[in-house]
Amino acid sequence: MWAALVWSFVHKISPQTEPHSMDAFLYSTAAVALAEVGDKTQLLTLFLAARFRNKWAIIAGIFVATVINHLVSGWLGAWAGSAFNENLLAWIVGISFVVVGLWLLVPDKEDEEDGKWLAYGAFFATTVLFFLAEIGDKTQIATVLLAAKYQAVFWVVAGSTLGLMIANVPMVFLGDWLLKKLPLQVIRIAACVLFVVLGLITLYLPVLVLFGYVEL
Repeated sequence: MWAALVWSFVHKISPQTEPHSMDAFLYSTAAVALAEVGDKTQLLTLFLAARFRNKWAIIAGIFVATVINHLVSGWLGAWAGSAFNENLLAWIVGISFVVVGLWLLVPDKEDEEDGKWLAYGAFFATTVLFFLAEIGDKTQIATVLLAAKYQAVFWVVAGSTLGLMIANVPMVFLGDWLLKKLPLQVIRIAACVLFVVLGLITLYLPVLVLFGYVEL
């Protein structure tokens, strides 16, 4: 049983030469990078950068936490994508994209951080706190949905990880200054539009089927 689960996981995360691989990578990068701006994990990055001097340890912790979290999320999304009927999955994923897009318009607030992890140093504290903060976060849910849509875990996780690093690495060095300069509301609206468009594209075929214009 465990061998089968491990093989399934390895197969799901292996790079596939499918036509939509580059789409999965580019959409995941853009979607997560935009969704991350002003998110609670970005606020956490600011907090950690102010707390620790070793900036590269913070960046390494963010990377490790993101890869682990998004690998699990991507595998879960790909499993859900293969477990459900294609038409039903399109409805679920499409509507979820639209909901997440609207959710992105709501600014996040920084959570109260548990100070006990800070005593373990920049890398360990960042890895643990970032991993916990990503659970149930917008970017994690986006990774699940993108993996379910594209069925390309490697490319979705690679893109979502790159997008998250693009949004957070500058914050480690220039956090407060960037937050004052970036048009956060404009970026949230852009992220909302991107997710809503993805949702509408995903729903296009199911709607045609529903109204009898196309037969599966």
